[in-house]
Amino acid sequence: MPTSPPSKLWKTILHHDLPASLVVFLIAIPLSLGIAAASGAPLIAGLVAAVIGGVVAGALGGSPLQVSGPAAGLTVVVAGLVTQFGWAATAAITCAAGVLQILLGITRIGRLALSLSPAVVHGMLAGIGMTIAVQQLHVVLGGKAQSSLIDNVIALPAQLVTHHGHSVVVGILTVAVVLAWPRIPKLKVVPAPLVAVVAVTALAAVWMPDVTRVDLPDHPLQSLILPTMPEGTPIEIVTAVLTVALVASVESLLSAVAVDKLHRGNRTNLDRELIGQGAANALSGVLGGMPVTGVIVRSSTNVAAGARTRASAIMHGLWIAAFVLAAGAMLELIPMAALAGVLLVTGLRLVQLAHIRTLRRHDELLVYVVTALGVAGLGLAEGVLLGLVLAVVRVLYRLARATVTATESDGVWIVRIRGTLVFLGVASLVRTLRSIPAGATVRVELTVDHLDHAAYEAIEDWRRGHVARGGIVELNPDRSGRQMLDGVREFEASADEIRPLLARLAAEGQRPEHLFITCADSRIVPTMITTSGPGDQFCVRNIGNLVPPKGSNSSSVDAAIEYAVDVLGVKSIVVCGHSSCGAAAAALAADVPEGSGLESWLRHLEPSVRRAVALPDIIDPATGVKLSPADKLSVANVADSSRTCGVSRASARPRLRAGSN
Repeated sequence: MPTSPPSKLWKTILHHDLPASLVVFLIAIPLSLGIAAASGAPLIAGLVAAVIGGVVAGALGGSPLQVSGPAAGLTVVVAGLVTQFGWAATAAITCAAGVLQILLGITRIGRLALSLSPAVVHGMLAGIGMTIAVQQLHVVLGGKAQSSLIDNVIALPAQLVTHHGHSVVVGILTVAVVLAWPRIPKLKVVPAPLVAVVAVTALAAVWMPDVTRVDLPDHPLQSLILPTMPEGTPIEIVTAVLTVALVASVESLLSAVAVDKLHRGNRTNLDRELIGQGAANALSGVLGGMPVTGVIVRSSTNVAAGARTRASAIMHGLWIAAFVLAAGAMLELIPMAALAGVLLVTGLRLVQLAHIRTLRRHDELLVYVVTALGVAGLGLAEGVLLGLVLAVVRVLYRLARATVTATESDGVWIVRIRGTLVFLGVASLVRTLRSIPAGATVRVELTVDHLDHAAYEAIEDWRRGHVARGGIVELNPDRSGRQMLDGVREFEASADEIRPLLARLAAEGQRPEHLFITCADSRIVPTMITTSGPGDQFCVRNIGNLVPPKGSNSSSVDAAIEYAVDVLGVKSIVVCGHSSCGAAAAALAADVPEGSGLESWLRHLEPSVRRAVALPDIIDPATGVKLSPADKLSVANVADSSRTCGVSRASARPRLRAGSN
């Protein structure tokens, strides 16, 4: 991608990034102090993390508009580490977690963090949010928070009837301003937390001199608590490092993906983002700072304020450093109850009703609730593990869930198979098929999302046996006419849940990262192989997954590749072949009618036919069986089509891949 001229870049920074950095700086100060206080860390540690997150993660990360710093999502984790190991050891754990994040980014497995079920991730954040909210409610009421959610809930009634003094006034006013300010249209451009903290601080300075306030060291640089080796068993230390690294990574990557949806600029390089976050955590730990993650609150504020480049995130960190060193005394005017009020609202907002409604529509609410309650009641690692186990169990259940029915009508048995039919459901399938009398006429209707090899073999073995005993089996009968219309009506009746998603995707436009070229008669479509959603990939299906040389009467394929690369900006082209390909068999048999369109098209396979004949025998590693001539041709064709695509296509040449299904 061409870089902007230096003069244009500086103009962008001055006109857009500089004002945005000031807005983010103003909101980052109270949030960083509040998160540090809620975590049991020194307040200066939160500011150190904000500076390092802005400068280091902003400069090295893969998300140009994401802003990093201490995050509410790690509050519970850090509080537990401080209680268990002390602050100096927690800083060392943060440093080690950062090194681990760098290694994960270098090994290019950053995307794996996004493989977590959204229900587990949102449940984790909701559990953290509930814990923060109840914890900070004690501080708002002028008390002291306990170490766990259960302890805080038990102590809450006594806290409510205690004399609260001015702290409760400060906290309630802060919460009220944070909630009410965004509802004022002309003023909501100014961040609500900033308005709340400034207004309540000014009020407390005049009428509430007895409230507890922020206490920063007189010499911040000399007061940094440097890391020391944690004291504990190796398992405890390794678990702590893994927990910080994984939670920080998942939160940062999810935040980066969310930020990408807020702007039309460059997309995030997730592996680079992981390296940048790791470098920030390593340095923050060395300097005695808190763990750093990408923060959606600051990042969305950054985008909304008009930021265009990563300079905004970097400058916001520099403003924090300059302010702490030059005007730290001003921060000591802020009441602790005001910071607690900001964190109370932040915690409650981690429990988002929109997520709950979406997960309920997709039947994932149970995983969300179990994860949230587990994180809140048992701890972050235990809660996430519970959610993951439940999510895996539900996936296995869905994989095994297929409806198999056999009914008799006018002497014909109709077997209907619906759902996802894999090896886990073969026993039930075979039991139903064997209940059909020998010699009967059977019509098998397959309406499945996926049919694996074990299920296919079970149906085929039964079919052969039933025919051998004098029966008749009609597999996948013609569904034209009224039956096809019935299928359309069935889809229309069940599509209400996905219509809002499809409408939103249509409005936002497609942003696929991959172009798949696959065969028209393949039984499996690429979205099934990659578990992709609508708009995640751009797909072209033709006879034989062919990519003819450019200009050889193949304008349709040319147009698809050029559009995918030049307009949609795909990062890779994947050519997918498959076994038992009809096009390959027809090309080898050479029995296609002369002068037909199919004969003209299959001529593009001739170079691959010559290559396939010259290839030695190929053994399928999955079955140990030698490939048939048609399957050898499919392998050669995938290689030739990939090579043709790379040699003659695309001004912005993407990475090429070969696949099979």
